[in-house]
Amino acid sequence: MSGPLRPAPSNWRRAASLVMAAGWPPPPPPPADGFRLLLIQRASNQGFMPGAHVFPGGVLDAADSSTDWLQLFSPHHRPPRFGLGPAPAPPPRAAFPMLGVARNDAAALPDDVAFRICAIREAFEEAGVLLLRPRGSPPAARELGRALEPPPGLAAWRARVRRDPRYFLRLCAELDCTPDIWALHDWSNWLTPFLRRPGRRFDTSFYLCCLREPPQSFPDLAEVVGCQWLSPSDAINRFTSKEIWLPPPQFYELRRLDGFSSLSGLHNFCLDRALEGLERWLPITLLTADGMLQLFPGDELYLEDAKFLEHSMSTEKKIEELMKEGKKFHRLVIHDQHLYSIYVTVEAKYKHVYPKSYVVGKSHL
Repeated sequence: MSGPLRPAPSNWRRAASLVMAAGWPPPPPPPADGFRLLLIQRASNQGFMPGAHVFPGGVLDAADSSTDWLQLFSPHHRPPRFGLGPAPAPPPRAAFPMLGVARNDAAALPDDVAFRICAIREAFEEAGVLLLRPRGSPPAARELGRALEPPPGLAAWRARVRRDPRYFLRLCAELDCTPDIWALHDWSNWLTPFLRRPGRRFDTSFYLCCLREPPQSFPDLAEVVGCQWLSPSDAINRFTSKEIWLPPPQFYELRRLDGFSSLSGLHNFCLDRALEGLERWLPITLLTADGMLQLFPGDELYLEDAKFLEHSMSTEKKIEELMKEGKKFHRLVIHDQHLYSIYVTVEAKYKHVYPKSYVVGKSHL
């Protein structure tokens, strides 16, 4: 249909997001899934996804890969990977490979360290959660993580870090701690799909962290107006009942996480696939006569075509027609703002899992 992708400057901003899963004291009867996830509510005045419930996260800053981190990690943790272990193998070929992404070769920290620091910093800025560990404490990747108690003057420190991310390193130094990068596991990588011009677009690495217990969370009341620890199923139910709004990536990830019955099972799954690497996904938007689809790699309608970096697909057919015609599905159907369906008939790659199909009943349509 078209030629290969040509190198071009990226208009995606690199970012990191942190999915925190915590054990939960089970009241009788115990919840089926046994863990809760921290969702924050973005303020309604935010330019990107106003009012949405999302996982904490934000844009990578130069301070996240600064040479100043070397002194804080030493002498216990040495570059280049500071005890993270071997780097995951990159997939042989990712859909829509990012071409022309800026990378500072002189940066002190590799991307998978810097992005973890970014995710931990953003969790502190937005939710007041400090995922730090004492400097001399050896990494314990096979153990569940634990958040640090909030320091005195939490609000003042958050204001400083929000104003200048370099203050996060100063906070860590004052507490004689390092960001607990070892507790974060590769989970997914989402590129913002094209919807309209102009629009903010992000290349976001999602990390998952399993915690023994939920730490206290404190919304900053600027970017974030609320924090909730919810089970995946509870979050989805609140979304469909219009109590909260979830963007498609968060909905997809909640459906994927809903397939795990326990925190220990989720944690062991992350450990077992640690060296497998990840696919970087660019969903393709397909506009139909009665709704919209987001197509993911593996779907029979998904096309690695350069023009879909900046354009949507469209058809005069209705969603029901498209579903009857096809068999190989990996797609999310957006019926309206609070009604999504997921169809998955393809196998996951790299020892990961995809969510089970989730179809909205006709009574809701």
